[in-house]
This record gives sequence, structure tokens and C-alpha cells, in this order.
Amino acid sequence: MKRANVHDKTTARGAAPAVEPKAEHYRLRLFVTGTTPRSARAIQNIRAICEDHLHDRYDLEVIDIYQHPEHVKAEQIVVTPTLVKQFPLPVRKLIGDLSDRDRVLVGLDIVPRQLPDKLPKNEHAA
Repeated sequence: MKRANVHDKTTARGAAPAVEPKAEHYRLRLFVTGTTPRSARAIQNIRAICEDHLHDRYDLEVIDIYQHPEHVKAEQIVVTPTLVKQFPLPVRKLIGDLSDRDRVLVGLDIVPRQLPDKLPKNEHAA
């Protein structure tokens, strides 16, 4: 069975909405296995998230591990799809088809992690 070569780099270009002057540029790598439905969903989901939240501030590299197995060991990829945020630091890895948009935004540090409105009270606190 022939596998499609999915090793493509996408760089956001063109007119962008106003962003903070010091907004960081994101460098992302998405590791997929061929042209499976799960891989296709992950590619579609991360591209939509990037365009909606990082327009003109990201580089996305999609790597098919069947075509480029040398990346698996170097990046310590165990399962696919896996998204690796290389920059800004810290490095983060997100696994799955990236369909949980809120979790991806928090995982990439695009939106801050929200604390619950009410923290449980410690009955034994002084």
C-alpha cells in the first residue's frame, strides 16, 4: 500500500488582524501516520486553531513518520498524531486529533490555564 508523502511546511502569511507587538512566534511540528482519517483531522484541527489564534505568528511542519522515520527517535514520538510545540518554551507535546480546542489552546499556552471559581475549602486550615 503506497503512502502519501505528508511533509509539508505551512507558514502563516498575508494580512493579519492586529496582534500584540511582542507576541511570540510559534514553531509547531505535527507528527502523523500516513493519510488516516485521524491524521487528517489532526492536520485540519491544528491549522484551524493556528489561523484563528496565531495568524501570521506560526510555522507548522507536518511530518509523516512513514516517510520520515528518522524524526521519531529524535523527537521521542511514541504515538501519533502528536503535536510538538518547539517554541516558545517550554516544549510541549499534545497527543490525539486535537479536536478538544480548549485543551489545545491551554496546552500551547495560547490561553491561560483557568482555575476553578471556587477552590475546595480545607476544613483543617488554621
